[in-house]
Amino acid sequence: MRGTEGIGGRNAEFRLSKKHVRRTSLNSNRRACSTGDSVDIPAGSGRSTSSCRIENRVPNCTDFDQPGPLGNPGSRPVSNRVHFAAMKSPSDDAAGAPRGLIAGQGTLPLLVARGMRQAGHPVCGVGLRDQFDPALPELCDRFDTAGIARPGRWIRLLKRAGVREAVMVGRVAKGRMHDPLKLIRHLPDWRAVNLWYRRLRHDRRNATLLAAVADELASSGITLIDSTEFIPDHLASTGVMGRIEPTAQQRADVDFGWPLLSQTVELDIGQSIAVRDRDVIAVEAVEGTDRMIERAGELCRAKGWTLLKTAKHDHDRRADVPVVGVETIERLAKCRAGCLALGAGRVILIDKPKVLEAADRAGIAVLGVD
Repeated sequence: MRGTEGIGGRNAEFRLSKKHVRRTSLNSNRRACSTGDSVDIPAGSGRSTSSCRIENRVPNCTDFDQPGPLGNPGSRPVSNRVHFAAMKSPSDDAAGAPRGLIAGQGTLPLLVARGMRQAGHPVCGVGLRDQFDPALPELCDRFDTAGIARPGRWIRLLKRAGVREAVMVGRVAKGRMHDPLKLIRHLPDWRAVNLWYRRLRHDRRNATLLAAVADELASSGITLIDSTEFIPDHLASTGVMGRIEPTAQQRADVDFGWPLLSQTVELDIGQSIAVRDRDVIAVEAVEGTDRMIERAGELCRAKGWTLLKTAKHDHDRRADVPVVGVETIERLAKCRAGCLALGAGRVILIDKPKVLEAADRAGIAVLGVD
């Protein structure tokens, strides 16, 4: 144990060993040290007349809000990673406890990381290799990469950082998982093999997959939490959200299609359908929303069709929350859609102001449905 005060003067370096400090003194103060408090350790009886203070300083939120090397507020270079071993546990100080972020593709992990920092939580990022946005490391206080099929490494990295609660967000190409050769290329660890070929062998729906991953994390003391907790301002709201009003025909298509979509999501088939003149053009399945939009555009050459998107009423928001972004709007415009209807409070608009601005430019109405 080393310090800079006490024996030999303020700047002297000294070492305490068993012969200087009784084991019983260390044991009696161990719990206090682990919570970051300053502890006075008395000298051993008859062996030393000095005492020392051991300080385990817990960083303030401001420690994580210094400008980074590029002048971006609240960012740090990865080389200045903060190690959380000395931090209080979430149960001791939930407001400043580190939060884990398992990140896939897209902008959503960036928004969540910013939200965590604004809430006063240091961010421990685990970027899925070849998936995460290159800007993500600058928003994390600690960042590492891991393979998409290496949940064991996710867990080790999060536990090393003292994380007890984590969020999992971002796109992952699920279609690749149904190709055994592509899955093997990801070099799955034993946890992944056990999950995919045993627990998920006969049921690989998104909800089942999420529950399996959450249970795997929980078995190691890490709780997967609501992925929308840190981005409430980016959820769809009720009513018309942009400047473009839906036409009477588009409103009729929404009224017609919404009960059908509700059944589709309850059956875990998909989260989107395309409707034109009270006729279902396309239904989303495992291919995802983007490819379904393109298919709807090929099948419906007429302008003004409507995309409806939502999640089921009891959807587990720890992951797989439906999202739309600027790219979604651009794809809808390219495929001649005229209206986008979203479940209010159930769909994330990735950077909501930018999404609505893009929709206004494209002449697409954006509507929130309760």
